[in-house]
Amino acid sequence: MILERGQPFILSLLLFISVLLSLSHCHPYPVAVNRIVSNHTQRKVSDIAAEVASYADVAKQIIDLAVSGAAQNRSYKRLADFTDTIGNRVSGSQNLDMAIKYMYTALTQDGLDVHLEPVKIPHWVRGNESAAMIAPRAKSLAMLGLGSSVGTPPEGIEAEVLVVESFDELKRRASEAVGRIVVFNQPFVSYGETVAYRAFGASEAAKVGAVATLIRSVTPFSINSPHTGWQDYQDVKRIPTACITIEDAELMWRMAQRGQKIVVRLIMGAKTLPDADSFNTVAEIKGWQHPEQVVLLSGHLDSWDVGQGAMDDGGGAMISWEALSIIKDLGLRPRRTLRTVLWTAEEQGGVGAQQYFSQHKVNLSNFDLVMESDSGTFTPLALQFAGSDAARKVMEEVVKLLAPINTTKLEAHGEGTDISPWMQAGVPGASLHVADSRYFWFHHSEGDTMTVQDPQDMNLCSALWAVVAYVVADLQDMLPR
Repeated sequence: MILERGQPFILSLLLFISVLLSLSHCHPYPVAVNRIVSNHTQRKVSDIAAEVASYADVAKQIIDLAVSGAAQNRSYKRLADFTDTIGNRVSGSQNLDMAIKYMYTALTQDGLDVHLEPVKIPHWVRGNESAAMIAPRAKSLAMLGLGSSVGTPPEGIEAEVLVVESFDELKRRASEAVGRIVVFNQPFVSYGETVAYRAFGASEAAKVGAVATLIRSVTPFSINSPHTGWQDYQDVKRIPTACITIEDAELMWRMAQRGQKIVVRLIMGAKTLPDADSFNTVAEIKGWQHPEQVVLLSGHLDSWDVGQGAMDDGGGAMISWEALSIIKDLGLRPRRTLRTVLWTAEEQGGVGAQQYFSQHKVNLSNFDLVMESDSGTFTPLALQFAGSDAARKVMEEVVKLLAPINTTKLEAHGEGTDISPWMQAGVPGASLHVADSRYFWFHHSEGDTMTVQDPQDMNLCSALWAVVAYVVADLQDMLPR
């Protein structure tokens, strides 16, 4: 607002209000959360709807540029170049260091404000590993050690196998587990439920005296493909643990049902090294009116040490970059800052994101919306959102702007490992709902490559991401808490 001469009263009033506002932000977290007041609560829904609807032309420009204009297929090409050049990027590895340097250079060359924020991350090394069935017949077993697993002795572990289908069955047969390798042949129900066997299988087996565990890969589909992932030792003896394929888990289950004695030899050179130095990678378009207020877009830059990490989560990282590129290319600059964060060490439990939250939570009240893409960049179906009822009403209007790409649905329960601390603290959060029926076919396996990605799907995801981020960042008021 520009003040003219002869307005000393208005100037004094504005200065007084600014002092009050500055004082309201002096409270440390979490008091700030409870003091957030939005003008949305005083405005009529019809007024907000009209304001959002006024962005229809801008939204169409964003969509046209991403889907059929000069930016068509750009996010796909960027992802291909990145993953083909760097490969997979596990926490603590040289490849992850290379990936961060690559992205820092690329984002800077794109004309964005870029900086790196230091974090400490886990450094687990797989080492040489193998598994083989010795009896009742000789057979090599495709396997992948699980993250944070201890290794075996150099000569490996050779032991008889106990095959179970659940934790309950393991408890019932606890006496049979002593000195054995426990094989979990749990059925896939959903990732959220079945992943408990990967996370806690080793500790549950160690409690009953097992010497190692082999976990059926957490996937609904397999072509003899093992899937790795992080596992969490509980307060019990640490034993080696790895994933095997659905096919081999079911094979050993059938043999066990026939009463055949099964013997397996497991060799794992896994070890955990001291935490490594790393960075979250941050790129921004500064807001013209409220640069201190932030709409955050994100995906994670790290991956597992298999495949290319193209789907998990190269695609999410690239569309979070692409959204800023599209907005910059159109010469747009929102009221608030648009910030893309490429997290590090998500696969180890959101380690980089947790440290980012700890470093920035003092400014919690300035975070307007946090967005994360980490479920693939397949055909977008809807935007998922977590926030107050008043904020939901605003977002329902925002997604109407996505009618040209037929993604006007707003669903409950925004999700994401890396944005969850913000959402738990009351900041509105959003995530992509995509046609992800095949996501867990490739998840954490050698199959996660560029072949899984589709350029048109990535165009659509980029368009959705850019429209939502820009409009929310440019609205007159922040989303109400």
